[in-house]
Amino acid sequence: MLAQLSIRDIVLIDRLDLRLDGGLTVLTGETGAGKSILLDAFALALGSRGDGSLVRAGQASGQVTAAFDPPGGHASLAIAARNDIAIDGDLILRRVQMADGRTRAFVNDQPVSVQTLRDIGATLVEIHGQHDDRALVDGAMHRALVDSFGGLGGPLADTREAHAAWRATETELAAEQARVARARADADYLRHAHAELSKLSPRPGEEEALATARTAMMQAEKVTGELREAHDSLSGDHSPIAGLSSLMRRLERRAAQAPALIEPPVKALDAAIEALELAAQSVESALRDARFDPRELERVEERLFALRGAARKYSTGVDDLPALADKFAADLAALDAGEARLKALDKALAAARQKLDKAAAALSAARRKAATTLDKTVNAELPPLKLERATFTTQIDSDPANPGPDGIDRVEFFVQTNPGARPGPLMKVASGGELARFMLALKVALADRGTAPTLVFDEIDTGVGGAVADAIGRRLERLSGRAQVLAVTHAPQVAARAAGHFRIAKDLADKGKRVATRVDPLPPDARKEEIARMLSGATITDEARAAAGKLLAGGVG
Repeated sequence: MLAQLSIRDIVLIDRLDLRLDGGLTVLTGETGAGKSILLDAFALALGSRGDGSLVRAGQASGQVTAAFDPPGGHASLAIAARNDIAIDGDLILRRVQMADGRTRAFVNDQPVSVQTLRDIGATLVEIHGQHDDRALVDGAMHRALVDSFGGLGGPLADTREAHAAWRATETELAAEQARVARARADADYLRHAHAELSKLSPRPGEEEALATARTAMMQAEKVTGELREAHDSLSGDHSPIAGLSSLMRRLERRAAQAPALIEPPVKALDAAIEALELAAQSVESALRDARFDPRELERVEERLFALRGAARKYSTGVDDLPALADKFAADLAALDAGEARLKALDKALAAARQKLDKAAAALSAARRKAATTLDKTVNAELPPLKLERATFTTQIDSDPANPGPDGIDRVEFFVQTNPGARPGPLMKVASGGELARFMLALKVALADRGTAPTLVFDEIDTGVGGAVADAIGRRLERLSGRAQVLAVTHAPQVAARAAGHFRIAKDLADKGKRVATRVDPLPPDARKEEIARMLSGATITDEARAAAGKLLAGGVG
């Protein structure tokens, strides 16, 4: 419930601190005293639209702070937790309004967005009045009220779960259909590419190995050529060995004629021939060791160029070709598997839709049953509220072909204000005063279901008096047994039933230089005097005081 409301520098309010209790609390005062200012300030703290004109003249900013004591497990605490707001005791909502129109929002002194403030505020407080249609303007709220009245949390949860499963399967099927369609469009390409790469059969690291081998072979080819030339020079037709041997033999035949001259050249020629023969043997050995095979070089080059050509064709690296081949193989396998998966998903989607339809139909039936009971309960509340000729009905239109997370129903509250008149939407048919009283009847019917911890009713008794005002007071009193109720009222019959009473008035401040609004808690004697004023007007008579006493004696105050 709302434990404290503090206002600083808002319109005519310079400083105000209100402490509130549970039950029914009324705020009274003469017209123009500032009751609307108080509610506007309170709404600001709950996340309503800000306005620089709300700041008191001459001030740079104003602020409103509302401290709540929500019950454990309340929705407001869950929202705070989702926004990482530390909670230790009260939940404190604060709004700072700048004169230039900017605002800042805080929850437990932690900066938050205005939307977060509004989300939390909506779970804590409902404000209803003749011109306040926030609780009834949204059809989703009508449906939520019926569900709350009927205690349909279980069927609603089942429907939402079934809807989520159906949509998830639908999304999965659509993704699979798109993937298979792409695969079908590329099937010929995939098969050709897969066949080509399968035939090529690339291996990881193959390019580097082939390039290294090719380089070595090309180098070996050049060396072998040079060795062959050396071999031809030493052992072929142009070898000098034969000539040198012939020359040495001729010299040997002349050795007897001049041994001193012939022996040294013969020995030198013999050594030269031996050296040349050794050189020839070395070259032959080197040629054998080289083992260069031009056909192997050609094979390596063909393989390397084939791999690099495939890499260019598929816009990838040679080392990535094995993975690409695997991908093509997987895509072809997925194309076949995808067809089977599509059939399985089609069956799963049909089963999910059947489950959703069943859950939504059960929820719709329960909703219609709850709506019938709600209509009877609300209509029973209308005669005492001067709506005895009106009829309240819950209109439910179902669309089984288009289920949503909340089922297949569109729910709207209809009223017939006079017999013979055409029923129509509550928001369009009911007048301001009627709308507020319909809202009160709804709240009484809902009791402790679908109701925020704090309810604010703004002058819903305007234009009524006597028995009707007393009926409104009785219902507000009944509501206050289950929620904290704040009522701005002009009806003494309502005020007399309150457990707490505040009077709103205007006074001169700053030595008569300006007007300020003040709010005073009323003790029993002052409260009797205020109710007497409400009964008689400007001049309070003894008769009015006596009547006020009787009202108080019949109320709870």
